Amino acid sequence: MRRGNNRKCRLWWPTHLSSLNQLNLHSYAFLFGWFISSSEASFDIVVAFACDESALLSMTTTHTNLERVLQGINRKMPVLLQGKSKFSLLGSYAADCNSKGQLLMVRGKGKKHINSTGKRTCLCVDELAPEGKWGRRRCGCHKLDVILEQCRALALEDNIWAQIVCDDSQAVGRKVELIPKVHHIHRKGEAIFQLDVHVVFYGIPVFGGHHYSLGFKSSSEGVTNHCKKPEWVKDLNRKQPYLDLDAVILSINTANAAKVFTEAYCSAKRSRVSFHFFCMFSILTWQLLAVLVASLSTIFYVILQSFHVCLSHVSQSYIYVALEKVFCNTCKNLEIRCCQLLYWPVFLKDYGLRSQSCVEYAEKAAFHKHSMWTSLVVDLLLGNFLGIILWCRARETCAWVSSFSENATNYLLRTGCVWLMGNPAGFKLNTELAGVLGTISLIAIQIWSTIWWLLGLFLIHLIKVVAVFGSLFGLTAAAALIIDTISLATTHVSTLQWLLTLLYSWQIQAVDALWRLFRGRKWNPLRQRLDSYAYSVEQHVVGSLLFTPLLLLLPTTSLFYIFFTIMKTTISFVCIAIQFGISIIHATPYIKIFFWFMRRKRFPCGLWFDIVLCRRNATNSLEVESADKTASENSRHRSCSKSTILVSFLHSNFLSLRQVVWPHYRNVFSDVSRSSIAFSAYGVLTGKRTPSAPKIGLPPMLPWVSIPYKEYWRLCHEAVLACRQDCNCQLHQ
Repeated sequence: MRRGNNRKCRLWWPTHLSSLNQLNLHSYAFLFGWFISSSEASFDIVVAFACDESALLSMTTTHTNLERVLQGINRKMPVLLQGKSKFSLLGSYAADCNSKGQLLMVRGKGKKHINSTGKRTCLCVDELAPEGKWGRRRCGCHKLDVILEQCRALALEDNIWAQIVCDDSQAVGRKVELIPKVHHIHRKGEAIFQLDVHVVFYGIPVFGGHHYSLGFKSSSEGVTNHCKKPEWVKDLNRKQPYLDLDAVILSINTANAAKVFTEAYCSAKRSRVSFHFFCMFSILTWQLLAVLVASLSTIFYVILQSFHVCLSHVSQSYIYVALEKVFCNTCKNLEIRCCQLLYWPVFLKDYGLRSQSCVEYAEKAAFHKHSMWTSLVVDLLLGNFLGIILWCRARETCAWVSSFSENATNYLLRTGCVWLMGNPAGFKLNTELAGVLGTISLIAIQIWSTIWWLLGLFLIHLIKVVAVFGSLFGLTAAAALIIDTISLATTHVSTLQWLLTLLYSWQIQAVDALWRLFRGRKWNPLRQRLDSYAYSVEQHVVGSLLFTPLLLLLPTTSLFYIFFTIMKTTISFVCIAIQFGISIIHATPYIKIFFWFMRRKRFPCGLWFDIVLCRRNATNSLEVESADKTASENSRHRSCSKSTILVSFLHSNFLSLRQVVWPHYRNVFSDVSRSSIAFSAYGVLTGKRTPSAPKIGLPPMLPWVSIPYKEYWRLCHEAVLACRQDCNCQLHQ
């Protein structure tokens, strides 16, 4: 037996196993879980559940022995956990009782009686009472029958065998009435008694309830650090970690699945006659719902496929190409929405047992599975809300749009052009150039106003089309149609701004080139730098003749360019705001927000330990003392065999609403940065670039589905029944 320095043992114990009711049910039980060894002097024992002798015998007396059962369960565990530890039989949990119901804690040739108050009433060192059905070993382990001894031998070959007893001398809460105490551990052929034990009570994670998580990964993990690290940092990185908390938390999150998988191998059958009628009614209801949803989805699938075939035949025509360019946002959002409507059964399909074994993985898979259709439902609800309002208020909306466009044309565009043709803000402009630019602008505005008046007769029908789009395809499709309509209605402003941008840019470039001519410099486009160049006299004369009028005409061109750039930028900002709204509707995790308000425990982030007990006691009362030793040797041994026990509860921190939502909004605001704003401002000043709508974070474009309608009906039917299985699994847990 090892008598060296105390080893560190962390015992992760389910809270429900420390109640007196559990002890009354199973006074002697077997523990299943994971043994995770961080180093030779530190290891973790994660207890998943406990079962009695009858349950263990039911697994070992079937066609498969315990080893095959454990191998089958390990194959269903997450791959990361399989690489670090394996699910196994850990040991036994002993709580012997005498005829008076007092707990017995045995050490070699003697026994202690501990009453319900935790006080010692008797200590008999010379007696040896019969303990259990088969007695005890010298180390204190219970002797078992042949089959259970084979299970114990299998556990010793794989990892360890831990003998754990209960201690009711001090309760730490209403739920925890017994504290597990590690009597000793068999590992690698030796019995270890001297242990500093940290008992951590945790609640079993269940799907839909709670689970544990270490929190966010550090953002600096993926950043390459080019600075040379000192040697002590490298030695620290090479040092074996004291605690593999990732594996521990992963095993805790898998504890409930391990219990469910183990119970599936047991031959004991539970009577469910009282639930027979309810189960039949539930199955019939789900079958009818699956048939109804699958039929409606198949009808919609046939309609979409028919439209897709018709559009594919006319996709090469010039009219279709022109309409696709004009209504590009609408086409893109319609394609995304149609693919979402076609792919909903694919997203609702089951992900398999491996993702369900870990509660954390199952929660992430469930949120990913339900995020698409919840976004679709919310979008359709908002679209129907907007559609009903627009349909009922079509005339009022038409009158407001007509009045707004007329006021914008008369009081902004026309008045602004007339103001620029005079002396705006006291600037002395070139009258001839200002008259030409102003006249061209007024003619373009008048022509487009006439066209808009003719198209205004169909404005009420356009508003109803937007309402129908919102009702059928959601608010995002209607908003995309509004963006394209605004862009089409302001084509004259965009055209005038584009022409003035060309004129302003050419004039700026000409003035810049002539200024370099006077300095004797020339721009080298290959090396992107200024080189010295000897110009001739004729070039200087021509440059002087051109430089003066271009420089004097620049203020006139600049004012017209600034005016129409402001108009274009205002329109672009309106379209950008609507596009950001579309992106936010697509990116918002509605299912997460709903469950964050309903059950915040499903969003853990980080752990903390609530320490309730810390004491140092002698371990000689639980160890085997040899009768051959002298009293001095025993006293010297008792003086050095001290161990520390630490008891704590495992708790989780939880994500705030901002932490839940913000990761989904990063793509929406990814193109908005200081550099992009500075680049746009520089482009406006030089006439090279004007503000345009950034790339919005739309959902990924999915390939078009083209399968037989019978196969699609079967896919929808199975998807609905998969939701039934998820509901049954959550109710069972």
